[in-house]
Amino acid sequence: MRLIVVSGLSGSGKSVAMHALEDLGYYCIDNLPVNLLPAFAEELSKGEQPVHKRAAVSIDARNPVASLRGFPEMIEKLRAESVISDFLFVEADDDILIKRFSETRRKHPLTTDQMSLAEAIQREREVLTPLRRCADICIDTSRTNLHQLRDLMRQRVDRRPTQRLSLLFESFGFKHGIPTDADMVFDVRCLPNPYWNPELRPLTGRAPEVANFLSAQAPVEEMYGDLEHLLERWLPEFEADNRAYMTIAIGCTGGQHRSVYLAERLAKHFAKAPAEVLVRHRELS
Repeated sequence: MRLIVVSGLSGSGKSVAMHALEDLGYYCIDNLPVNLLPAFAEELSKGEQPVHKRAAVSIDARNPVASLRGFPEMIEKLRAESVISDFLFVEADDDILIKRFSETRRKHPLTTDQMSLAEAIQREREVLTPLRRCADICIDTSRTNLHQLRDLMRQRVDRRPTQRLSLLFESFGFKHGIPTDADMVFDVRCLPNPYWNPELRPLTGRAPEVANFLSAQAPVEEMYGDLEHLLERWLPEFEADNRAYMTIAIGCTGGQHRSVYLAERLAKHFAKAPAEVLVRHRELS
């Protein structure tokens, strides 16, 4: 049996994530009261052939605050019993959430006559902090549309082999902000920039011409060698610590050339390791 728990901020994409799991064949329950989670998990695991072999539940801030505070202890117990497979937390920047609620004209579940939308979002962040801290993976949807979120759910969550690390190499541009859901962030803006070559400027780090240019630069080769050595040394330690997900973010100025090239090259190298390796280019999406 596989049980996935989804939580996060209202407007960040919890419903999209749950619908994606439902489309993948999961038995889904929305807004399950926290205190019912152990009983639900026990019911699912009854018998040698459970009715639902794959299930997903969402938990949100409408639960009592006291119940949410006790959630980390509860989920650790379920993990120890090999009941919980993955716990996902979905979030987005405040200004993005405000924009989404304004565009859809939906009401935030915590807003009242005395509490504005901005205050409700901040309050929701506070009450869900204990859940975010114990999540296996946090997904920031500030720059992710619903189609990309569905792809992430399918490629990274549903396809993750049991007890195997899901490793994501993500390129990004610093001028668009650092990914808040990254476990490691590397800055490669010090490397020679193909942008200043008029012939290479319209291309990306995936293009052979850009790859040839960068691979011929000694600093690029030294940076790649250092990153490869560092990750080869420490990723097994994270995996031994029962980490299910790792996101390695590599950033250059615009997220078009250097970071894309290095993310692709690292992903290709670590695809040989016993891990589920994915690559994502945030700015190319």
